[in-house]
Amino acid sequence: MKIAIVGVSGAVGQEFLRIFETRNLAYDELVLFGSARSAGKTYTVKGKTYTVKELQHNDDFKDVDIALTSAGASTSKEFADTITKYGAIMIDNSSAFRMDEDVPLVVPEVNAADAKNAPRRIIANPNCTTIQMVVALKALENLSHITRVHVSSYQSASGAGAMGMAELEQQVKDFVAGKELTVEKFAHQILFNVIPHIDVFTDNGYTKEEMKMFNETRKIMHSDIQVSATTVRVPVMRAHSESIWAETVEPVSPEAFRAECEKMQGITVIDNPAGKEYPMPFNLAGKDDVYVGRIRKDLANPNGITFWCVSDQIRKGAALNAVQIAEYLINEGVVK
Repeated sequence: MKIAIVGVSGAVGQEFLRIFETRNLAYDELVLFGSARSAGKTYTVKGKTYTVKELQHNDDFKDVDIALTSAGASTSKEFADTITKYGAIMIDNSSAFRMDEDVPLVVPEVNAADAKNAPRRIIANPNCTTIQMVVALKALENLSHITRVHVSSYQSASGAGAMGMAELEQQVKDFVAGKELTVEKFAHQILFNVIPHIDVFTDNGYTKEEMKMFNETRKIMHSDIQVSATTVRVPVMRAHSESIWAETVEPVSPEAFRAECEKMQGITVIDNPAGKEYPMPFNLAGKDDVYVGRIRKDLANPNGITFWCVSDQIRKGAALNAVQIAEYLINEGVVK
């Protein structure tokens, strides 16, 4: 089993390496790829040192079984044929192929079996906000079909990559030093602020990030579910939060939903309002699960339920989800 990581020097690429240190992923050989600028760097995984190779249009993927790619949509589109030419399965973290009909869009807790049908040898990793939401929604769907969802996200600076985290950190330092704050990565100052604007606006007034949650959720869940989202950037370093209102065909009690969440792999329930215990990004960054709390009936809808969820968008929202897809393919014998 030979696995490649493409874009290893980025935030998700680095998370891949941390995950490989802690999970018993069955591979015999690991190869790392990056840009010309990253080529030659070395990284150590489980005591073995690897040198980054420059991603090129050549035969470097000839013996690769699975390629975990996180180098941006343009790179994924350019190199997809090169990566898959000799039979490697490309598990792609970018937005390049998510809505292509012949590319499965997979969250293992929800639709793992879709990964078995990848005619182009490409499997897409969904958007981070979609991933954590559909894991929680799957528990609710198990009890009654979901007809519509309203969601507001509270997305951390790291969702904008290393530059987003650096800008928030620098604004903190500059504020403390009494300096003027520099705004480059975000549309506005992120420190002491919330920005209801992630990605570009589309003609219907929603942003591309919000439309991803609509379209991707329907594809992953094979559902006619309607999703209306407002995505917001907040001055948190890592891990996204979401406030979710969901309507089901039949009423679902908070107790039933809580019990179903507790049964589901990939969900941890933290729901003790009396003890002021609920999911928060401050102490859940770096964790694997989707954390659900504040479960209650929707006062405005007899068939509605509302809850809060938090997940590390670099971990479960990106790198871990891709690794879980790889694990599924290996365990199911799709890749040998």
